[in-house]
Amino acid sequence: MTFHLHPVAPRQGIAWTREGFRTFFKRPMALASLFITFMFVGVLVMAVPAGGVLLVLALPLLSLGYMIATRSALAGGPVHPGQLIEPLRTLPGQVDAQRRRKALLVLCGLYALVTLLIIWLSGSIDGGRFDRLQVLMASGESTDAAEAEMQQLLADPALVNGLLVRFGLAALLAVPFWHAPALVWWGGQGVAQALFSSTVAVWRTKAAFFMYGLAWALVVGVFGIVTATVFSLLGARQLVGVAAMPAALMFTVAFYASLYFSFVDTFGQPD
Repeated sequence: MTFHLHPVAPRQGIAWTREGFRTFFKRPMALASLFITFMFVGVLVMAVPAGGVLLVLALPLLSLGYMIATRSALAGGPVHPGQLIEPLRTLPGQVDAQRRRKALLVLCGLYALVTLLIIWLSGSIDGGRFDRLQVLMASGESTDAAEAEMQQLLADPALVNGLLVRFGLAALLAVPFWHAPALVWWGGQGVAQALFSSTVAVWRTKAAFFMYGLAWALVVGVFGIVTATVFSLLGARQLVGVAAMPAALMFTVAFYASLYFSFVDTFGQPD
């Protein structure tokens, strides 16, 4: 089908976040199972050589799979992990399926390549300090030496510069890839056209995306403040981390579900 770019009011950015949560609560277990399956497979993939690259390759498919699942959930249809790889299968009646599948794989490869370049560039700027910080945080060491090293790393300008480059370029990378997988699969666009269309669409709806990002920041921030306050009053601050795990899953799933609404408001309903 041919998609046309629609005007999007800034308030729709808030609506995308709201609809993401509404869809999650409509089918919480089914939608959560998609992400849990992806993470489980990701753990297995990380055990093989170049597993990290394969995991990054799959991220555009994850976003498209959630769009397919969200669309199905809204129509009262099934939601299952197989929808994450639905674009890689030949579908009955799907015109040009093989060409679209190849374009999606090229899109995934391009995303992985640019992501690896960003990681390499930011790593060369911070000199491996970000990787060391991740190791310290994952180890959970509470010794004086570990905390002193962590404080030293956080105060290092090289780490700050590396983080600015890492997250700044990652944000820029998200712009052309935001709608691109859906434009390839549902719109039949080529890789270059999809990346261009996504970039133009995000730029023209930047006010809505600003409100979208602001809404997510408020949701996460309010949850963190309320959770910390409640558990502090109960004298159980150690349970904050326990509550954060299911909340992180809910937020992540609601975010991926909200991608469909940003696409529909921008380009219209897919056939």
